[in-house]
Amino acid sequence: MNLEEQNKKLVEMLKKAGYIKSESVEKAFLSTPRHLFVPEYLLRYAYNDEPLPIGYGQTISQPSTVAIMTELLQADEGNKILEIGSGSGWQAAILARIVGRKGKVYTVETIEELADFARQNIKKLGIKNVEVICKDGSIGLPEKAPFDRIIVTAACPSADHLLEQLKDNGRLVAPVGNVHAQIMIVYEKRNGEIKKLQHPGYFVFVPLRGEKGFKL
Repeated sequence: MNLEEQNKKLVEMLKKAGYIKSESVEKAFLSTPRHLFVPEYLLRYAYNDEPLPIGYGQTISQPSTVAIMTELLQADEGNKILEIGSGSGWQAAILARIVGRKGKVYTVETIEELADFARQNIKKLGIKNVEVICKDGSIGLPEKAPFDRIIVTAACPSADHLLEQLKDNGRLVAPVGNVHAQIMIVYEKRNGEIKKLQHPGYFVFVPLRGEKGFKL
C-alpha cells in the first residue's frame, strides 16, 4: 500500500471512529498527507494513529488528537487563526486548507530548527497562507491579534491569558493541566462573556515552554 492509500485508509478510520465529522476536516486531512511532516526515517509509521518524535524533545501529535482538536476549533473559510506550537507544521497546514486563500494561519514555534522544518514542510504543499514565527508562543501573538480561532498544541497550565487575543464569537482550544495529563478545554467568547466546555477524556502533550508555559 503506497503512502497516498495509507492516508485515505487513515481518514476512513478516523471517520468511522467519529473523530472526523465534517467534510471540511476530511478534505483537509486528505490533501495534507502526514508523511510529509515526519522525519524520513519514520515514514513507515506516518499513518499509525500515534505521536511520533520530530526532534528536540517534541512530537507530531497522533492523527486522532489532531482530528479532535480541528473539529473542536470549528474553523471557517476566511478565519484568521493563531496556533501555538508549530512542531513540524501539520496542524497549521490542515487549518490552512480549511480557512482557504482568504484566511490566514499564524503559527508560533519557540525552537528555531523546528520552525524551519515546519516552513519547509508547508512549502512542499505550496501552501501560501501560513506564517511560521519563531518566538515565545506561550504569550500568544498580540501584535497580530485579535484572532477568530486560537489553538494550543502543547500542554499548558492555563490558556486564560490568551482570551484577550480572541475575537468575539471566537473559539480557543487548548490541552490544560499538568505536565503528566491534560483535559481538552474549548473556550467560547460571546458578547465578551467566556464559556468553557470540556471534551471527554485525558490527553498527554509535550509541555508548553516559555513565559506562560511550564517551568521545567
